[in-house]
Amino acid sequence: MGRYSAWEIIKQGLTGNKGWERAWRDPEPKARYDAIVVGGGGHGLATAYYLAKEHGIRNVAVLEKGWLGGGNAGRNTTIVRSNYMIPGNTEFYEFSLKIWENLSQDLNYNVMMSQRGQIVLFHSPAGRDAAARRLNIMRLNGIDGELLDREQVMKMVPHLDYSENARFHILGAAYQPRAGTARHDAVNWGFARAADQLGVDIIQNCEVTGFLHDATGAAIGVQTTRGEIRAGKIGVAVAGHSNRVAQMAGVGRLPIEAHALQAFVSEAVKPHLDYVIAFGGIGHFYISQSDKGGMVYGGDLDMYNNYAQRGMLPVVHDVHECVMQVMPSLGRARLLRSWGGIMDMSMDGSPIIDKSPVEGLYLNCGWCYGGFKATPASGFCFAHLIAKDEPHPAGAGLRLDRFRHGAMIDEKGAGATAWHH
Repeated sequence: MGRYSAWEIIKQGLTGNKGWERAWRDPEPKARYDAIVVGGGGHGLATAYYLAKEHGIRNVAVLEKGWLGGGNAGRNTTIVRSNYMIPGNTEFYEFSLKIWENLSQDLNYNVMMSQRGQIVLFHSPAGRDAAARRLNIMRLNGIDGELLDREQVMKMVPHLDYSENARFHILGAAYQPRAGTARHDAVNWGFARAADQLGVDIIQNCEVTGFLHDATGAAIGVQTTRGEIRAGKIGVAVAGHSNRVAQMAGVGRLPIEAHALQAFVSEAVKPHLDYVIAFGGIGHFYISQSDKGGMVYGGDLDMYNNYAQRGMLPVVHDVHECVMQVMPSLGRARLLRSWGGIMDMSMDGSPIIDKSPVEGLYLNCGWCYGGFKATPASGFCFAHLIAKDEPHPAGAGLRLDRFRHGAMIDEKGAGATAWHH
């Protein structure tokens, strides 16, 4: 396949767009690979791409039980940011944002990265203090951020509810100018195309049903609906199904829970919102406007364990109540569609990129609310771990054994009943 370019778009447009090649192959699985990545979402595809690009390991297969982007990768609100404050997360998410800034050029695929900035509202003096603390930590780590007062927020986003009788009285906000959004399906397709060009086999409709072990108990392959496939190393990046796959592999129960997280899109409206708006503490809500004009928004988890890609009505009600309290101008907009993603919520709200207790098996899980924004760094660090058997410096704190030693990265966003564990 050739590189995409402006000239190629013009050429194809003049010839009826009949000369485009497939973006990636549809190969039959081979009997053996140097590495297998279970999960064809953004994290799995990014891992395969960086294994090939950064480490020269090109005999790699990505195994996806359905179609690319059919899981959480296509079921999120597309927000990209690095406003984290706990060591372990701070450096990791900033590393990810730096990759995002040049990802379209790297992949030769427009992931539609829009650094429109994120405004995180606060509604009390305590909220202002918490925002200032977070921003101070960010700036000490070289991450951009600014504390806005009420008047500055009003000038930037004039159509929020600033009235005296507002339920959530806006006092100001924490602002990260480099944050923004990207197009979730474009990210998956871009990584898939780039990985395929480097020789990676992307095998869809190939569900892993079991694992193969040698006499020592090491993982040496997988059983799938398309036959046995052996590999020198196996990485697992399956989001909300992490516990199921880990138990299948003999790892046992991981310190994570599966929850549904809903998201919503309104009908298209005229340009209305130039930033990503979010708030927490009093409630939990985030909203942005897509390139098609729809308002994309979400809120809290469905507060029960669930493997269904749908949600319950009380959360639908709660999220739309937040819409009305913060942006009453959207009161007559119609809901176009909604969906749910299966979140693997770790018990400290932070992810895991580490070797598993089973030799030859590597884990990428526990992403909570941070999965999409972490996609490039997750793949980069996971590929480094698989290739070199040692953590990348940016992901060195995201170890599985921190739960055994009590060295938590307590960045909020944990499972609904974390204290039960």
